[in-house]
Amino acid sequence: MKRLLLAGAAALALTSGLVVAAEQPESLLPPGFDDPRPAPSPTPAPRPAGTPAPSSQANPGVAPSFGGTVVQPLPTIPSGPIPALPDGLPSLEDLENLDPDELDNLLGLKPRFDIPPAARRSMSQVGILAPEEGGMPTGALASQPASIVRAALGGTTRPLVSRWGHILLRRALASRLEAPAGMAPAEFAALRAAALNNIGEFTVARGIVQDVDTGNWNPALTDAAMEAYIGTSDISGACPAVLLQGGKRDDAQWKMLQGICYAFSGQAVRSNAVLNRLSPSGNVERIDILLAQRYAGAAGGGRRAVNVEWDGVEEMTPWRYALAISVGAELPDNLASPSAAYYQRAAAVAPMLKPSLRVEGAERAAREGILSAHAYVDLFSQIHTEEGGDTPVRATASRLRTAYVAQDPAARAAAIREIWAESDGDAFGRYVLTAYAAARIPPSEDLAEGAEDLIASMLSAGLDRNAMRWASVVPEGSLAWGQLALAQSQRANPVSESQIRSFWDNDESSGSRKTQFLVAGLAGLGRLDPGVSDDLAGELGVSLSANSKWARLIDKAGEVRNPVLVAYLAGVGMQGDGWDKMTPRHLYHIVSALNRAGLGAEARMIAAEAVARG
Repeated sequence: MKRLLLAGAAALALTSGLVVAAEQPESLLPPGFDDPRPAPSPTPAPRPAGTPAPSSQANPGVAPSFGGTVVQPLPTIPSGPIPALPDGLPSLEDLENLDPDELDNLLGLKPRFDIPPAARRSMSQVGILAPEEGGMPTGALASQPASIVRAALGGTTRPLVSRWGHILLRRALASRLEAPAGMAPAEFAALRAAALNNIGEFTVARGIVQDVDTGNWNPALTDAAMEAYIGTSDISGACPAVLLQGGKRDDAQWKMLQGICYAFSGQAVRSNAVLNRLSPSGNVERIDILLAQRYAGAAGGGRRAVNVEWDGVEEMTPWRYALAISVGAELPDNLASPSAAYYQRAAAVAPMLKPSLRVEGAERAAREGILSAHAYVDLFSQIHTEEGGDTPVRATASRLRTAYVAQDPAARAAAIREIWAESDGDAFGRYVLTAYAAARIPPSEDLAEGAEDLIASMLSAGLDRNAMRWASVVPEGSLAWGQLALAQSQRANPVSESQIRSFWDNDESSGSRKTQFLVAGLAGLGRLDPGVSDDLAGELGVSLSANSKWARLIDKAGEVRNPVLVAYLAGVGMQGDGWDKMTPRHLYHIVSALNRAGLGAEARMIAAEAVARG
């Protein structure tokens, strides 16, 4: 019976093996797409008859094979010292304290792009203003030396004295352009965005950086982008780059941005962990952390209330201002109305502020060229509609309405002059506000006295055709005549020396600066005979010769008719706090180069503005 049972078990084992083999499904995938089949076990060679089977006792140190073969021997521990780990690796304690983004960067697990390959944009041309939309030619800088472009953009570190110079430079910086030869597109975009930030154009700078995929950002472009997002109070707009780059930066502001962005991506616990880990230090104060926590709480997932306390805060910073106005935090009295130019420019374009709170900044922004005349009028239209009570701001809005709709031209002109008189400092911003109202006033001998201000107001918005209607009314040699002599689009005959001297006699500006600018502007436009311009310049004590590298560069750029390079170099030459920083020599070379490069309209407006504001 025992032998029968053993024989049946052996037969069952064979039968079971056959059944398994028969039920194994055949793969339908092509070769190479399925898991490789295990290699068959080697078949032992047949032993000669009469040869005894090897015994496990023949070698006591070898484990018995039980009828099989040893495929892979067991590993043995190597002898000798344990090899040391590479230098620079963090300790286990440091690894436990690392943020997940920092750990991903350390291990190289962070993806470079956050968008699929099919959706990535080319960097052959970067910008937001195409040629058919008024932008500069795309290939204007393709063959220009990268060193000159880099120096011009890197040298633009302050706002410009000229409103029209600012408008021209913004157009050139925002245009869709190819990078110069030898310059990476990311560097070109970073230089342009930084220059836009430096002249107060945060919104346009944000558009430039957003035209580049965040995976292509270099550190300089990241810095310019963060400044643009803070300048526009668009903190959450920086989140795609912050989340993609992760722990590539470790400064306190970046950590706060990470905490905010985690909250807006639905990771409230992670956001709280990052923000709670921050502590006041030399680069960050408690108010900065509180504002970041308040902003992150606006995402709605944190379930925590944050009270912003300004006790002990004595300084306003761009970061604090952007977060505070974004979350509607009430600013203390000593910081409620920051008068610094930066905050005025930021407030002028901040949509979350009440219109009445944007007026002070809007006047500066209009004077500098950030706001157009249309945008400035729209702001006061909102104030007239929404604001109640008898406030000075609403009174100005009412006078502006009178300047547009009054039946009597004299009443309209009187309302315009009242608006100008309300300005505390440089009234040129108010000239921009009244530009279209001034253009509606018909020329009249009764209004000829003081017509130079009406003309300056019209030209501040580029309304040269409306301004030229006053040519038959204003006396020759007056300030109004000088502006029109520069602003007119075409002139058949050069301006005579006697006309210039008549203007000089009526010039009451310090050091006859208006006459100096008139001679420089007319000479740059080619509306003065060379001999006359040289004689008058000598008598006025100015020189128009190209005695600097900048003057030679911009002259050459104008000679080869390159509008973008001329605009960049003109921006370098027009930096300053006021027109007292502009010299007639600089004005001459700027106007001349612009005129030869095909930017005659801008050249005429800049020259006329110099005479009006000189």
